[in-house]
Amino acid sequence: MGFKRKRAFHVGGASWLALCAFGSGAIAQDAPASAPATQLPEINVTAPSPIVRRHRAVAPARAPVRAARTTPGRNRERVAQQPQPAPAAPPAPQQGVLQVVTDQFATVTVVPNEEIRREGTAQLGDLLFSKPGITGSTFAPGASSRPVIRGLDVNRVGIIENGNNAGGASDLGEDHYVPVDPLATNQVEVIRGPAAMRYGSTSIGGIVSATNNRIPDALPSCAAPPFQTYGLPAKAPLAGAPSSPCVNVETRTAVSSVDRGVDGGILLDTGAGNFAFHADAFGRKAGDYNIPSYPYLFDQTRPVNGRQPNSAMQADGASIGGSYIFNGGFIGAAITQNDSLYHIPGIDGADHQTRIDAHQTKITVKGEYRPDAAAIDAIRLWAGATDYRHNEIGLADPADPFSDGVRQTFTNKEQEARVEVQLMPFNARFADVTTAFGLQGGHQELTAPSPDDPGSLFNGLWNPNNNNRIAGYVFNEFKFSETTKAQIAGRIEHVELHGSTPNFPADFLPDGNPQFNIARNPSFTPKSGSIGLIQNLPYDLVGSITAQYVERAPKPAELFSRGPHDATATFDIGNPNLTIETAKSVEIGLRKATGPFRFEATAYYTHFDNFIFRRLTGVMCDEDFNSCGAPDGELNQAVYSQRNATFRGGEFQSQLDIGPLYSGIWGIENQFDIVRATFSDGTNVPRIPPMRVGGGVYWRDDNWFMRVNLLHAFAQNDVAPIAETPTAGYNLLKAEVSYKTTLDPSWFGAREMTVGLVGNNLLNENIRNSVSYTKDQVLLPGIGVRAFANLKF
Repeated sequence: MGFKRKRAFHVGGASWLALCAFGSGAIAQDAPASAPATQLPEINVTAPSPIVRRHRAVAPARAPVRAARTTPGRNRERVAQQPQPAPAAPPAPQQGVLQVVTDQFATVTVVPNEEIRREGTAQLGDLLFSKPGITGSTFAPGASSRPVIRGLDVNRVGIIENGNNAGGASDLGEDHYVPVDPLATNQVEVIRGPAAMRYGSTSIGGIVSATNNRIPDALPSCAAPPFQTYGLPAKAPLAGAPSSPCVNVETRTAVSSVDRGVDGGILLDTGAGNFAFHADAFGRKAGDYNIPSYPYLFDQTRPVNGRQPNSAMQADGASIGGSYIFNGGFIGAAITQNDSLYHIPGIDGADHQTRIDAHQTKITVKGEYRPDAAAIDAIRLWAGATDYRHNEIGLADPADPFSDGVRQTFTNKEQEARVEVQLMPFNARFADVTTAFGLQGGHQELTAPSPDDPGSLFNGLWNPNNNNRIAGYVFNEFKFSETTKAQIAGRIEHVELHGSTPNFPADFLPDGNPQFNIARNPSFTPKSGSIGLIQNLPYDLVGSITAQYVERAPKPAELFSRGPHDATATFDIGNPNLTIETAKSVEIGLRKATGPFRFEATAYYTHFDNFIFRRLTGVMCDEDFNSCGAPDGELNQAVYSQRNATFRGGEFQSQLDIGPLYSGIWGIENQFDIVRATFSDGTNVPRIPPMRVGGGVYWRDDNWFMRVNLLHAFAQNDVAPIAETPTAGYNLLKAEVSYKTTLDPSWFGAREMTVGLVGNNLLNENIRNSVSYTKDQVLLPGIGVRAFANLKF
């Protein structure tokens, strides 16, 4: 089948499926007299601040059962009761409603469970790729993609899961995957902008928080079976009688055409009495994905055959956890295993058949206690221990198939703990004041050896190193009135790092003198502060302004690197003399979360002093430092350096419900984002996302959701002066249709079902990501259709 006929077949087939689904939706039920107003989802976010506001309506499955409180006082009587399952959830809102967070001082993007299920990606970077102000690194699309927030990545973006560090080594190399699979994730929160007040200076660019129920904080909620008497006189059971165990099961499955992929997962929640348990298992497998055209811009001699060479992947994982729920809180733990084997696309990766075999075991603890005290509202605990290891496997000689083996090994052993105390609000006359403070500590050990040249001064990317960190922080929230609130927060931390680096010449060129390792033991004490204001405005608008001063300590890779880094095609040289990086940021926002027109708009300006980056020197190297300066070297020499830099930009997204159509509501949506980043001399910061603008049309009712959306990325011509090329623009067209309904368990076994089809890159465009180190050799997947089904039992 020719290329044009194949493209027409895919587009026509996707269009036919969408039209059939639309027609079925129109006749699925009798249309009411008038379409109901859009039911807006309740948004419950926890990542931005340790101050948790208790709304009247809380998501029941996420709220531990606690004794009721009256007025503050130490002599309050605790109500004697056993933990009970949470009440049944209210009717779910319609799918696809834009969720706008208006009660947080930081800019927060929420990706709810139903959207994660529709997107169906394997990496957080791919899940967030099209969100305003966010993209993904897409080093290995579908297998290794880390979120990039406002042009900042790796060392400046933190990733957490259930309040603990996600672990892994994705912040140590762009080719390393993020060990958080969306298949087992229920919600993702993204804080665009500094989140360092709560999570540490490594989150100077933002935070991505994934949550699930691996450590339950409430008993599961199950529908009560009808009370059967069989015609005999009998009394109904007492309300306080012990309940039988409650079990909820969910399956998540999908297949995709672009990579012949299949994925599936099962989640189980059960509990009775004071105990709740969770277990999940998941897996996915995909082959080399289809691409629209030839991927290599500067080498037209290699066979490709319509697929991105060396892009297959497979991953699996499992977790089991449980909690003891008592009158006033809970305490629980979980153990999670995450494994992945994925290939690295690109010329070098394909030639050497490079692949990464990664394994992580993580133990996490989480708890909350709400004492019957006048001063303390809640005490919260997070703790975790991670053991991560991956082998980078490939051919030592592309011409010798028997030279396959481990080329390098990365390990990360990390432990951390965080405790927060939220005090009861008190009246300070001018405002109601709520204070929360926390303590955080951690230890990390890193290695990156290579078996190719043991004992060499430049064996691996760095020598074994470790670091210790301890921090304290405080948040104060001032409620001046129901319409005006302010927040002041501060953090101080101390970081000690221990490693070694060789003595490099000042010009980073070999001079014939012998080199030897020098022990390095730098320490830093970053200090940060922020202030913010939220003001409710007429017409349900909410305005905000925040200012932050954030300091970041250099990370181990920036200090101790001293060898080849194949992922970035660089010979990295760390700088043990780096100083603290400082960011001064101002952000303003205007949002509207209710009514038929919902939107959020944000503009920001951030100035960095001593911005740390990889400075390409223009020198080429091979596998050791003595090769630097050779004209035929394959690796760009990159020295970690510091310069002042300025980032400025803005984001906008909106939805407008235009009116009723058949049994539902149709509307339009749009988005826009831009970031511009320059050094103090006017040159460009490398690998910055392009300006993007998009829009679409949607239709939804209580069961159906349909959408067609086009995202246009402009060409990125603002590139660094050395070793970065311009990136062409693209058009990303997506279409989706999904159907959600309740079922009769006696007939179908399941009580709820969601099925859908999603078409991606329907124009089959050549898409290259300007933030990727391999953009000139790796195309994003071409046209494809994904079918998914989720069942709840």
